[in-house]
Amino acid sequence: MPEYLPDKTLDCSGLKCPMPLVKTTKALRELEAGKILEMISTDPGSELDVTAWAKQTQNPLLALRKGESGEWHFLIQKKQLFFLYVLDSLLWPL
Repeated sequence: MPEYLPDKTLDCSGLKCPMPLVKTTKALRELEAGKILEMISTDPGSELDVTAWAKQTQNPLLALRKGESGEWHFLIQKKQLFFLYVLDSLLWPL
């Protein structure tokens, strides 16, 4: 699995649902498309919540792992806007 370096880290330790997702949504809005957010959460439901949220919002969940203290670490990439992706593909074909 490739290693990703986050552009920003958001520590939501101690917060209960829905606050980790509320803060994650706000933090991603502040990032540019393609940037990576690391979100840390101690909420036991975070694994399922963030996985479903990432799929629903189409922000790629690049990695998730459980830390030694039982906390969850999520690496979420802010989705690219479709028209930028198409333009990028036209300018630099694979």
